[in-house]
Amino acid sequence: MNRTELSEGLKGGMIIALSSAPFAVLFGAVAADNGLSVAEAGLMSAIVYAGASQLVGIELFGHHVAPWLVVLSVFAVNFRHILYSAALARFITHFTPLQKFFAFFLLTDPQFAEGVNRGESGRGVSFAWYIGFGGTIYFPWLFFSMVGAFFGRMMGDPRVFAIDALLPIYFLGLVVGFRRKPGFYPTVIASAAGSVFGYHFVGSPWHVSIGAAVGVIVAAALPLQQEVVGEVPAAATEAET
Repeated sequence: MNRTELSEGLKGGMIIALSSAPFAVLFGAVAADNGLSVAEAGLMSAIVYAGASQLVGIELFGHHVAPWLVVLSVFAVNFRHILYSAALARFITHFTPLQKFFAFFLLTDPQFAEGVNRGESGRGVSFAWYIGFGGTIYFPWLFFSMVGAFFGRMMGDPRVFAIDALLPIYFLGLVVGFRRKPGFYPTVIASAAGSVFGYHFVGSPWHVSIGAAVGVIVAAALPLQQEVVGEVPAAATEAET
C-alpha cells in the first residue's frame, strides 16, 4: 500500500472528521431522545453510516411509522448516492471488486467531493488514499454518535443549541465547492427550486429526491462543455495490497 497516498488520505479525513463530529453528536442525541441505547445508536451508525438518513430514520422510528415508509424515506434521502457512485466510478475502475465494496460503503458527501476533485485534477484516486480518507471519517463518526447518545438525555432538545442548523450549512459548503464547474448556477437554482416546491407540495423527505431529479434534468439539458481531466498517475492505477 502506498504510504504517501495513505498519509494524504488520513490528513484530509481528519479535517472532515472534526467538522462532522457535531452531526454525529446530534444524531446520537436524537437517537437517545427516541429511545435508543448508546450501543444501538453506535450500531446504527456502523451499519447505515449515512448521517442525514440516520436522522430521518430515527425520527420516523420515534413516531412509530410503518417500516416500509421508513425504508422509502431513507431511500429518498440517499438517492443522491446513486448519482455520486455513477460520477465516481470512472476514477476507480482500477479497484478490485472487494475494494469497490469498501469504496461504496464509505461513499459520503465529502468522500465524493474530494474523490471527484482528485480524479479531475489528475492526482488520481488510489485505494490507499480512499481508505485512509474514508476510515478517518468513519470511526470518529461511530465514536461521536455514541457520545451524543450518552449525553443526549442531559442535552435535551438539540435545536435549543442550534445544532440542527449545522447539517444544511455543511451541505451548502460542499455544493459551493463545485461553483466553478460548467452549468453550476442554473443546475443549483433549478435543484433548489424543485426542492422547495417538492417540500411544500409533496413533503419531506421526498423534496430531496425531487430537487436532485430537477437538477439532473436541467444539467442534462445544458450544452455539453468539454472539461480537461488529467491522466491518472501510474501509482494510482496499481492495485495495492
